[in-house]
Amino acid sequence: MESAATRPLGDETSRPSSDQRFSFAQARTLIGDLTRPNPMIYWADFLVSIVLGHITLHGIFFLPRWYPEAAWMPPAVVVLYVATVLLYMRALMFIHELVHLPQEGFRGFRIAWNALCGIFFFVPSFLYYPHVDHHRRKHYGTEHDGEYLPLSHRGRWMIVGFIFQALVIPILGLARFLIISPICWVFPPARKWVHRHASTMVVDPFYERPDASPRLMRIVLLQEACCFAWAAWFLIRGGLMRGEWLDPFWLVAYAVGLGVLVLNEFRTLGAHRWTNDQGEMSFEDQLLDSVNYPDNAWVTELWGPVGTRYHALHHLFPRIPYHNLGLAHRRLTEGLPADSIYHRTNAHSLTEQIVALWKRAGGSETHSDPLKQGHTQTA
Repeated sequence: MESAATRPLGDETSRPSSDQRFSFAQARTLIGDLTRPNPMIYWADFLVSIVLGHITLHGIFFLPRWYPEAAWMPPAVVVLYVATVLLYMRALMFIHELVHLPQEGFRGFRIAWNALCGIFFFVPSFLYYPHVDHHRRKHYGTEHDGEYLPLSHRGRWMIVGFIFQALVIPILGLARFLIISPICWVFPPARKWVHRHASTMVVDPFYERPDASPRLMRIVLLQEACCFAWAAWFLIRGGLMRGEWLDPFWLVAYAVGLGVLVLNEFRTLGAHRWTNDQGEMSFEDQLLDSVNYPDNAWVTELWGPVGTRYHALHHLFPRIPYHNLGLAHRRLTEGLPADSIYHRTNAHSLTEQIVALWKRAGGSETHSDPLKQGHTQTA
């Protein structure tokens, strides 16, 4: 007989009953010792990723100039491009860890991440501070959660648009700090609108960020100034110093940025099932709406680095550092009862989940919507 732990999530009979509520106390006894981050792992992982990424990026640019006639050059550039996208993807994903790391003991790491990565990509860490709302029980999946859209109920064009927005995001990022930031400096009344509507990494374009405290605004101004300086240099180095109206390095940077964005957007599509369209969700619904990918670690870690492939587990215990999530998942899998709803957060592959989302958005699987089948929600 098929157990609740092995039935597919969409199965109507797989909804948690009142005697199958998830037990935090039971889970804590299994993984309570895994909440302390190891600074050495953070530093080593990030520095190796970002330094190698910078090296491979410049290899993409210089190899065609150094060896234009070499037969091996085109495939070498392709390999370097893939490596650059994956390395930068890993380095950038540490922005997620910055939100959850303790304030004490990681100030130097935060500065280093912004200096070597965040500023470089026009994604300084202040853009991601509202991520905490994504973890608030009463905010998840509602209008107060900037990282959620009911994609399962909005049609396939929204999914297509979500992916193709990557074409313009690099330009918007450059404009945000090269043009909009100086406008706010010169014309302070514009700051309030910009902070609410153009200062957050979001999934929901209608999300409004809460007003900033004086301390946060000092961080915003400092990081904005650094991004502005980098943006100005990025343009000046090609337009004036080289006398080229179109710096070839701009095209390389755009292509790499586009690759990172597309990969991250596919990762994001698979992080949740995006089934909520009815306001506040119960905890069980929130857990079942998030996805873990424990299988095929060597491949999954490439598109879901720095713990992002254990997204359901991260929502369950946000304070567990990324380097302990694999061990925590194994302990929960082995220690929780077979009928625990935690087991139904697992998915085999990203492709499988995106195909399921595509079908739900097209209306062909409305009968198997995991949040519409008899599970009580709070309104």
